[in-house]
Amino acid sequence: MLFNSFEFLLFFPTVTLLYFLLPHRFRWQMLLISSCLFYMAFIPRYIAILGVTILIDYFAALWIVRPGLTPRKKKGVLTISILSTCLVLVVFKYCNFFNNNFAAIARVLGLNYPIGVLNIILPIGLSFHTFQSLSYVIEVYRGNQKPERHFGIYALYVMFYPQLVAGPIERPQNLLHQFYAKHTFDYQRVTDGLKLMVWGLFKKVVIADRLAIAVNTVYGEPREFTGLPLIVATVFFAFQIYCDFSGYSDIAIGAAQVMGFRLMDNFNRPYFAKSIAEFWKRWHISLSTWFRDYLYIPLGGNRAKTWRWQFNLFVTFLVSGFWHGANWTYVIWGALNGFYLISSIWTHNLRQTVCRVTTLDRYPTLHKYVKVAITFPLVCVAWIFFRAKGVHDAWFILTHLQNVHRGFHLIGAWQLLQMGLSRYDLTVAVVAIIIMESLHAIQRHCKIRHMLAEKPIWLRWSVYYVLVVGIIFFGVFEQRSFIYFQF
Repeated sequence: MLFNSFEFLLFFPTVTLLYFLLPHRFRWQMLLISSCLFYMAFIPRYIAILGVTILIDYFAALWIVRPGLTPRKKKGVLTISILSTCLVLVVFKYCNFFNNNFAAIARVLGLNYPIGVLNIILPIGLSFHTFQSLSYVIEVYRGNQKPERHFGIYALYVMFYPQLVAGPIERPQNLLHQFYAKHTFDYQRVTDGLKLMVWGLFKKVVIADRLAIAVNTVYGEPREFTGLPLIVATVFFAFQIYCDFSGYSDIAIGAAQVMGFRLMDNFNRPYFAKSIAEFWKRWHISLSTWFRDYLYIPLGGNRAKTWRWQFNLFVTFLVSGFWHGANWTYVIWGALNGFYLISSIWTHNLRQTVCRVTTLDRYPTLHKYVKVAITFPLVCVAWIFFRAKGVHDAWFILTHLQNVHRGFHLIGAWQLLQMGLSRYDLTVAVVAIIIMESLHAIQRHCKIRHMLAEKPIWLRWSVYYVLVVGIIFFGVFEQRSFIYFQF
């Protein structure tokens, strides 16, 4: 079920109303049933896959804490749990990727490769609930979380509908205990959650889905374009994926907040980042911290020698890229981000010297803007590989960006208008992006909704009214799926 669908418009108020009307002891059952229905709205039979991962990790956690179990056996149980859970991910997400690559190698070597492509569909959000389930078992193994003995509550932890499909990827310490808490109706909390949901919907249907028209046009047939249209489509994709994914996160966090649940923030104005390292502290925070805690630090983190530290960084981002999708474009995207970070280590002294020579260090505000202006294009270059259909398309786009001069003559200008957007749509998209980033700049020190809470009621409601009207009149209501559903 999509957050931007008519079905969800009926589902959300119904579930929320039932949640507050039911006695506390029945709420978890209702939420679990509702979450199952929410997921089954996509492909009903795939709920069995979630059931398998839930059973594996539920019993693995209980086994780990059995009295008398030696550390070696505990580690063995953890390993079996991780491998079993990841096996489901490998079969549905990566099996055809490896199979196709083996077939390609066989063709090059002139060998007969008899295994065909498996006709399977990737379950929605499989990577997300797999990682959430894994974090539970790992935290139990580390002794940071007691095993949840209530099977229904644990199943709800994995399947909680707001963040089931695309996160945020929660930790058991943050979410599990909240299902036992009795949440009463609180007007301020409920309205804050609704405001966040509306803001997320605005980003999704007004900005992301409108930009998707131009991005899909250019990236669908990149060889039809060159220069300026490729640059504009790439920048548009940067804002499309941000508004699409952060919009989902806002709706998820807001929907949970309405009922009294606190989910972690997933984005923090990422395109204001002054370095790639800072970007990854602001972008998809729940995933980047997951990889930090469960891969980067176990590899040795930055406590190892310099070469090993850089190796750990690169491997973490390489795996992160592969997590996003079974395609070499995602692997390259992850590797490129890893290379960015390692390069920043290599060039640290050089950059400091350049700042001193150019006296940029005397003007901290200007220096900050320069760093943002350098970081954003680097992020956009990486997004090319994330969005392109294949490596050849990505390379074509990357090598034809420099033909900017063609984008300024008459034919180039016409190409820009032929990216699938009318002048009206283009204007709406650009104005909406400017409004969004202006609000991001304003809320450096305080969230907008908290600032509005201190304003007169007429001003607050005027802003809310304009936002809702903007969604109604400028939204693209074609029920486009969220980008991260495919992961």
